[in-house]
Amino acid sequence: MKEELLRRLGSGTIATNETINEVELATELGVSRTPLREALITLEREGVITSERGKGFRFTPLSAQEFRDLTAIVATLEALALESSDPEYLTKIAPQLLEEAHAFSLPQAPHDVIERYDDAWHDLLLSGCTNERLMKLITSLKVTMHRYERVALGDQDVLERSAVEHERIALSLQRGDLDEAVVALKENWNSGMDRILERLTD
Repeated sequence: MKEELLRRLGSGTIATNETINEVELATELGVSRTPLREALITLEREGVITSERGKGFRFTPLSAQEFRDLTAIVATLEALALESSDPEYLTKIAPQLLEEAHAFSLPQAPHDVIERYDDAWHDLLLSGCTNERLMKLITSLKVTMHRYERVALGDQDVLERSAVEHERIALSLQRGDLDEAVVALKENWNSGMDRILERLTD
């Protein structure tokens, strides 16, 4: 339900300044208002949606500064998750990370394909982190970040891929250089932020 709401926002089906009609939307989705309202409340907690008494829910306006702030937070939290992982486990999965980065090295792809690949790759990278609260927080923040990406880019926009950045992270882990991997991870997030902001502020 939550993903469907985000998809509609990204496709422009629901405008950011438009009040969400819960009755109409529930009918369109073929669900009762209860699960819809639960999804809306969850998105409100994540900062994607705001509500006003008597005015209902609406999507929070986009802000380039908020996207910068979100990127800084997620980059820091992913770095913490990586540093919290078992070094031996990281060395073990490094070849798979490198292989998957190579496999996605063609020059361009639609954004929705890149998003799925990037999420899966980062999930594998952080799969050794046992701090469940930290991982849930990262996942929640990424939901809001994807909202920006989808609005700025559109699912079918074709983008250049940045497999080299992922390869650098994997190679650092393969060498057992966790510090270098953390630096490369943060640089990966910052370069991705710059690519989104170029579209968001056009």
